[in-house]
Amino acid sequence: MKLKEDLNPLLLLLFHLVVSIYTVVTFLPSYLLSLVSGPDRSFYGSEEERANRAKARSVLGRPEGPYRAVCATKRLVASLHPGVDTLDKVFEYAAKRFPHRDCLGTREVISEEDVEQDNGKVYKKVVLGEYHWLSYKETLTAATQLGSGLASLGQRPKTNIAIFCETRAEWIIAAQACFTYNFPLVTLYSTLGGPAIAHGLNEAQVSHIITSRELLETRLKAILIEVPRLQHIIVVDDEPTTWPGYPRGITVHNMAAVRKLGAQTENATRERKQPLPSDIAVIMYTSGSTGIPKGVMISHSNIIAGITGMAERIPNLCEEDTYIGYLPLAHVLELSAELVCIAHGCRIGYSSPQTLADQSTKIKAGSKGDTSVLQPTLMAAVPEIMDRIYKNVMTKVEEMSFVQRTLFILAYNYKLEQLIKGHSTPLCDRLVFKKIRSLLGGRTRVLLSGGAPLSAATQRFMNVCLCCPVGQGYGLTETCGAGTISELWDYSTGRVGGPLVCCEIKLKDWVEGGYRSTDKPHPRGEILIGGPNVTMGYYKREGKNSDDFLVDENGQRWFCTGDIGEIQEDGCLKIIDRKKDLVKLQAGEYVSLGKVEAMLKNCPLIDNICAYANSDETYVIGFVVPNQKHLLALAGEYGIRGSVEDLCNSKAMEELVLKVITEAALAAQLERFEIPRKIRLSPDPWTPETGLVTDAFKLKRKELKTHYQDDIERMYGGK
Repeated sequence: MKLKEDLNPLLLLLFHLVVSIYTVVTFLPSYLLSLVSGPDRSFYGSEEERANRAKARSVLGRPEGPYRAVCATKRLVASLHPGVDTLDKVFEYAAKRFPHRDCLGTREVISEEDVEQDNGKVYKKVVLGEYHWLSYKETLTAATQLGSGLASLGQRPKTNIAIFCETRAEWIIAAQACFTYNFPLVTLYSTLGGPAIAHGLNEAQVSHIITSRELLETRLKAILIEVPRLQHIIVVDDEPTTWPGYPRGITVHNMAAVRKLGAQTENATRERKQPLPSDIAVIMYTSGSTGIPKGVMISHSNIIAGITGMAERIPNLCEEDTYIGYLPLAHVLELSAELVCIAHGCRIGYSSPQTLADQSTKIKAGSKGDTSVLQPTLMAAVPEIMDRIYKNVMTKVEEMSFVQRTLFILAYNYKLEQLIKGHSTPLCDRLVFKKIRSLLGGRTRVLLSGGAPLSAATQRFMNVCLCCPVGQGYGLTETCGAGTISELWDYSTGRVGGPLVCCEIKLKDWVEGGYRSTDKPHPRGEILIGGPNVTMGYYKREGKNSDDFLVDENGQRWFCTGDIGEIQEDGCLKIIDRKKDLVKLQAGEYVSLGKVEAMLKNCPLIDNICAYANSDETYVIGFVVPNQKHLLALAGEYGIRGSVEDLCNSKAMEELVLKVITEAALAAQLERFEIPRKIRLSPDPWTPETGLVTDAFKLKRKELKTHYQDDIERMYGGK
């Protein structure tokens, strides 16, 4: 997917001449180096050869599968090390191997101040210092003391305990304490609303909860009266140390005080009951994108199998790597990624979406964001965040001078060609892309994408401009986040790779949607994932369990994902649809709402979009969050003035934006009936705080429908 070249032929010739000279000069050293590393290279082959190899095979030779990774066709892999079969043992193993290496890092807050913006809104800005680190030995000690202290406060093995907290070092310490003392950990997203929080706490019948001061005061305190079983609240912050004004029967403790209690001799020497591999480690409540959050029961062995599969896809993973943690730890992608890192002795530095980069919203102008200070080598991201980086950089490219823009486009297209051939481009990386790469610290070598489909344009941009491969993954909470991850030398787009070594995939015919395993040229159907990473089911949802989980004749568990996929020639999976996103219009055409959204989000004018269709109607409509900069530019072209809010409420602007969307849809080869015929512009972005998207930025269709109900009636009523 090249960028459009509209260049002077002489300039084009000069560029290719310079690149050719550079290629010739560097060929000999590169060739000699390949001879030196000959045995290793002959085993693996070039990147191009590895990318073209089969990734998975059907074990039974049938088009529906099951498909397994080529290196796991005889046996699925369920653990990293023999005998390390529970999560407490995973951390103890790492602490024994890497006792003095950095484990968990937190930046010091130097100052905070309120800054008023041009629009009158006040934002809190921070200046942060260096990272302060806990070693693996210190982290293990902290977790053991906390677990002992919780036991002293009456928490019992196999009795649920909740964590409702932002992503930070104390989250992992608390989780490790619970794994060590066999307290099933109930995880709740920090952006959930009051009713959803109360539902999770009451359903899990928790008496102890771990949280932060901010979340206690802003979200939890208001619903305490609705959670009658709750007795102990453990606050991870050191201050304040006294907590007046809480309901009778509830005691608030600081984590430091609970650790101190656990370190007392009579408590520290008390025998603990170790977990079994089959015991519940986590009850992970989903983000509720399709309704009330469901608790997924995940055993120790489930998580270990999942992280084993993920780790196999990250080459040369070792204690020299640095991971930046900023996604919600209540999400299976982030929790699994951090546990993979811990198992390999990596260090984890904590961040947040508001402090991630130098330009992030909470970072004071002139000071450094977390990636600049930490310089991570490993990072996980959801497509929404990568789409933002892509659009911001491409907007800056449009603002460049002619010479700068020309050089960027030439370098981009040249590097893209070389990547597909499996070649590196150090000259372009140093001269053109170094500044863009520095957005993520400049040392990132692996970027893992999950949570939603990643557009081809964004994936290509990440490969080229950030100078690191993107492993696009597919998994669900119900499979511990493990399913597939593309190999890092596979630069194809639109696919999510082959099955991980811990699981297998098969396709189930969905006749109503027109998907069958006998389809040509590729077998298609609903994706079923089986293996030791498939979880124990939903907490207290027996009916739902029998619908979504299966056990085969060999006793292996399978999860019915509801996603539609096709298996390509090399065994890679491509997600092509979702059962719940498919709507049948009045005239009989099927529209995949997710497909429409994925295609249109590549349009620079669109920051976010939700397609909507009613089976009683003949056309699709859409709710659109426009890119403010592009919206203002479009308005300026037609002499329309006003604030962003005024423009979003303008009928004329709706029609202009719709025209741009229609052109983008046709360019993306959407069918006419798939293209939104009417839209509603939204001046406010959809964030997890609005309740319209999940923490992974997945659309909450039910909430969006309720939010825009009046607009739906207008767009379908012809008002």
